[in-house]
Amino acid sequence: MYLAFMSYPYQITSYSRYREEYARSEQDPEAFWEDIASHFIWRRKWDRVLDWNFHEPHVKWFLGGRLNITENCLDRHLREKGDTPAIIWEPNNPEEFSRELTYRELFDQVNRFCHVLVRNGVKKGDRVCIYMGMTPELAIAVLACARAGAIHSVIFGGFSAQSIADRIQDAGAEYVITSDGAYRGGKDIPLKQVMDDALGGCPGVKRVIVAMRTRTPVSMMKGRDVWWEDEVAAVDAIAPGNFEAVEMDSEDPLFILYTSGSTGKPKGVVHTHGGYMVYTHYTFINVFQYQPGEIHYCTADIGWITGHSYVLYGPLSAGATTLMFEGIPTWPDAGRFWQIIERHRVHILYTAPTAIRSLMSFGTGPFEGRDLSSLRVLGTVGEPINEEAWHWYHQHAGGGRCPVVDTWWQTETGGVMISNLAGVTPQKPAYATLPLPGVHPLLVDESGKEITGNGVSGNLCIRHPWPSMIRTTYGDHERCRQNYFSTYPLLYFTGDGALRDGEGYYRITGRVDDVLNVSGHRIGTAEVENAINMHTGVVESAVVGYPHDIKGQGIYAFVLFSGHHGSDEELTRRDILQTVARVIGPIAKPDKIQFVTGLPKTRSGKIMRRILRKIAEGEREQFGDTTTLLDPGVVGEIASGKI
Repeated sequence: MYLAFMSYPYQITSYSRYREEYARSEQDPEAFWEDIASHFIWRRKWDRVLDWNFHEPHVKWFLGGRLNITENCLDRHLREKGDTPAIIWEPNNPEEFSRELTYRELFDQVNRFCHVLVRNGVKKGDRVCIYMGMTPELAIAVLACARAGAIHSVIFGGFSAQSIADRIQDAGAEYVITSDGAYRGGKDIPLKQVMDDALGGCPGVKRVIVAMRTRTPVSMMKGRDVWWEDEVAAVDAIAPGNFEAVEMDSEDPLFILYTSGSTGKPKGVVHTHGGYMVYTHYTFINVFQYQPGEIHYCTADIGWITGHSYVLYGPLSAGATTLMFEGIPTWPDAGRFWQIIERHRVHILYTAPTAIRSLMSFGTGPFEGRDLSSLRVLGTVGEPINEEAWHWYHQHAGGGRCPVVDTWWQTETGGVMISNLAGVTPQKPAYATLPLPGVHPLLVDESGKEITGNGVSGNLCIRHPWPSMIRTTYGDHERCRQNYFSTYPLLYFTGDGALRDGEGYYRITGRVDDVLNVSGHRIGTAEVENAINMHTGVVESAVVGYPHDIKGQGIYAFVLFSGHHGSDEELTRRDILQTVARVIGPIAKPDKIQFVTGLPKTRSGKIMRRILRKIAEGEREQFGDTTTLLDPGVVGEIASGKI
């Protein structure tokens, strides 16, 4: 076994050190990442650091290396941090007791659940779909899958039965882990019931393990469904001992996480054991300037990539204490975040601009009487933050003293790519600022020509691989190539536009493809259109984004409807919203639905979403050339009917 017990010698603590490390990563990226990787536990050291070709595309890091990511998240911390809290869990109801799991307790529970998985037939390489609320059992399930060599695919608790079924079928998952229900704000979410509806279309699922949380009555199918608690008790009765982590190749898949694309079908982004581990750890340590003993509070759900990387794997690989929260920031009142921070003496808060803008609407009253002096670092994630929200967050949450890290990254990148390092590199409101060492961004024009110098804008690409980048889209590698590597040859295309100011700082300006960023969640326009079109009476629809005060970007749907509205057009809108909620989930419901008699199309039948986007944004006249449209007159009609 190749052992190298970790310290943080690669933590960047000054701007001059950042410049040195960035230059080193440019000169010899392989040597740079090899040095970082040497600080982890490997069963077998790699033979080669990197093999890549963006034509195929293929990217492989630490070839021949053997490991299991959970040995780096759990085992190696037991001697010195066994009694240190690994997870602090804050329940939805503030009257309910919070829970702490030390590293030793988490290790024990993960081991026990590994035995449960194997007892129920799970083998190395099997796909396991997880659909649970934000409880410690979710973290245990994720880590147990990784330790047993299974590939986990976590599905956010807000998705519909149809969306769940699509993901289970695409992954070919034969095993499911869920809960009877979940609490989220004032709502009880019937997770098992939704999962049962999904499994009606998934006959390949062999076993469903159900954890108890809400004690909601559920249907348990004989031969398929078992209770988590009963299975753990059965394992405890035979006392099998610790579960030896399954040895994995560095490039073996760790998880599949589904994200929306520009087509109607979600794509399964695949991340691997070795590269993902190295990169999420390195970025966690450096972006947040984490110090041993601190409490890191990332408010993301583990159903999203932020929860994977900065609730679980990044913090746990660093031996940090990570705080999981079951609820929402405005329940039972808008002071919930601040109550949690005061109660647990949180040092790092990492949340979404959508949450910040929502809390802004309640004013500063919720801060009164709260002691937030423990806070040292603030962070934002999921979408660009506007300057007003940045200053409010900095002043009221951080007391004007905490650096704000504005992080840009994606499900596909695995970890933070562009961000200031807390208190180390310069911050600038609404700017992600500088790339991390090992990340080599560039801006290109529509033809793929690089735009050099500062004070420029263009499409954001990356020119060299980094350890945690997407390896493939599950079961469809060609889709991976088409989505990320075909637009600009030899470059990874992010799908985002950006500007680079006079100082070389990057500001993300939003998506340039047909993907919306709603409350930090990527939603494909085609996916929403497909759901709308499933409603009886809808002939066709077109969906675009528009500025939204809270969400950042809202969903505006233009709908051609042949059915009979009767006297209640609003009822038809509600019916369409219900259809979208059932097909995708509530997060994809349009904010505005405008009924139209036609859509602006070219003579070849292409919908001109550019024009619809301008209408949704409030433009009345500047639509550009409309002479190529099949019916130019429809533009004025749509504009005059704008909601």
